[in-house]
Amino acid sequence: MKKTKYFILLFIITLLFEFFATCSYATENSNAQQSVDSNIISNTTASNSNSNNASNSKTDITTYSPACILIEANSGKVLYEKNSNTVRYPASTTKIMTAILTMENCELTDIATVSHNAIFSVPSSYVTADLKEGEELTIEQLLNVLLIPSANDAAFVLAEHIGGTVENFANMMNEKAKEIGCLNTHFVNPNGIHNKNHTTTAYDLAIMGRYAMQFSKIREIVKKTRYTLPATNKYNKADRFFKTSNELIEPNNSKAKDNYYYKDAIGIKTGYTSEAGSCIIAGAKKDNLEVIAVILGGQSTKDGLSQRYLDCINLFDYAFENYKVETVNEKNSVLKQISIPGATKDTKNLNVIVKDDISIFMDNNSEEKYEPEIVFNDNLRAPISANSVIGKITYYVGDDTYSSDLLAETSVIASGFLPILIRIILICVTLYIIFLLLKKPKNKNKFKTKKSKKHREKHSKSSGSGKFRFTALNNFGGE
Repeated sequence: MKKTKYFILLFIITLLFEFFATCSYATENSNAQQSVDSNIISNTTASNSNSNNASNSKTDITTYSPACILIEANSGKVLYEKNSNTVRYPASTTKIMTAILTMENCELTDIATVSHNAIFSVPSSYVTADLKEGEELTIEQLLNVLLIPSANDAAFVLAEHIGGTVENFANMMNEKAKEIGCLNTHFVNPNGIHNKNHTTTAYDLAIMGRYAMQFSKIREIVKKTRYTLPATNKYNKADRFFKTSNELIEPNNSKAKDNYYYKDAIGIKTGYTSEAGSCIIAGAKKDNLEVIAVILGGQSTKDGLSQRYLDCINLFDYAFENYKVETVNEKNSVLKQISIPGATKDTKNLNVIVKDDISIFMDNNSEEKYEPEIVFNDNLRAPISANSVIGKITYYVGDDTYSSDLLAETSVIASGFLPILIRIILICVTLYIIFLLLKKPKNKNKFKTKKSKKHREKHSKSSGSGKFRFTALNNFGGE
């Protein structure tokens, strides 16, 4: 009876300990989960209050050229356009697509060899880099003369190096144009030498320019105003010196009206044929705002000024006077701190960091304070690894969205291991005690049996008369 009472008492104590430990753990997790959920709800509500705010588009601007467009480089948002989807000849602005395919298919240190066709396919009135048949140049050298002086022979060399033939390369150009979102482009050569079937639009060229400027090497080259080819295997002098064809980036202190230098200009590519007129893909950046303008079909004004450059300057001024880009969250900045369910006491308070910069394009006069929508992953709980994605932050500004992943700044350790370990130990101890209480006392009975046997043997020895009589009887029997 005593054993049964002990067992029942021990069992009740174990159950009580398990109950309180479980309740405490559940309460802690519930509070932490409520903390995460409240963060999501509060930020979503704030976001919705500003979801319909959008920057106002302005159109009070004059342009000369028959087709043009202005876009914000980061988002691709159209700020101004005139006949931007009208099909026209692009001239040497074509070379920006040649540069894109070169960056995606070559290493800058690769060597290309100048063919006979690359030299003699260029009409006499077109610009060349005076390359020599059989000359070996690096891809980087060819890119420089392709984009700075607009060398047509360099374009043919790159096309043959990458596509095998000019025709194959033209097919690659058209495929890439469709891939990046161009709508009305059809190229037949890598340089823009006039062909009635070689056409595009201002809108498509803006897409190509925006795409090209994602490559740091292209961005670096199109800002250069000078370049010299080094001596090579076929030309032992370093006297092939070239100037940029883009007057927007050419520093000039002249007060003349035909000084088109624009201090915030960053490239990108000019073009001209008599059929296409003066063309350009031009970029400019001021503070955090970067824009791209495309001009097609430019001519000269009545007083002999370049329409393409005047239009670029007007479009750039318009953009910087009316718009801005404001960084609302910086890369790796701490957004907030949340409490993570199932975490240890030391790691449950987690700093949430923003993975990338979030910069919002807006009207220059806007004083709106945009609030984000913050959404954390479902069932967010320990364990969590440092720098793992735990959610997303999004700003809605009119029809535009700006977002970034949210990361865990540090690792979060699960707290469930210790309670489980304690429970396992308690269960093992309890089972062992039960085992001891219920075990039959075999060793004790064996001890008593052995003791009784020894006692009988001792008693037998002390009773000598009985044994003597038994011996005596044996001695007196006969054979």
